[in-house]
Formats: sequence, structure tokens, C-alpha cells
Amino acid sequence: MTHAAATTRRFRVYARHVDRDRARFVEETSFEAAAVAYLERFDLAAAAGDAHALQVIVHDTGTGHEHCFRLDLETGETTPCG
Repeated sequence: MTHAAATTRRFRVYARHVDRDRARFVEETSFEAAAVAYLERFDLAAAAGDAHALQVIVHDTGTGHEHCFRLDLETGETTPCG
């Protein structure tokens, strides 16, 4: 049995504490995966105001939908911004 491949989408992601013009493009299967990929590839955690968490804005370039996530830098947990 084969599993259907997840559809990869293009996202524009940036940390809330930096300018939007410093956003990066990542290709992932979900908003959450894009947020984590951004953190893994572009280490901006040191510039964040909270040493344990980073808030990132994830924008789906195909649909225009946007979500904010809080990434816990100690546990890796991703939760919506509150």
C-alpha cells in the first residue's frame, strides 16, 4: 500500500520581532511545518525578546491565509499566538 504524498505549499515566514522585509520563503506541507522549518533554517531566536519562545507569522502565498505561531525553543512545541 502506498501513501499519498502530502502537497507542498510555498509560505512566506518571518519572526514577529523583525521587519517583514526580512521574511524567508519555505516550502512545506502545513503552516506549522513552515514555522518550524523557518526556525531550524534561520536562527533568529537570539534576537527574540523572550529567551524561551519565538513568535512567527506564516503566510500561505497561494491562498493568502496567514497564521501566527509561538514556538517554544526548549520543547519545540508549536501553538497559535494568543
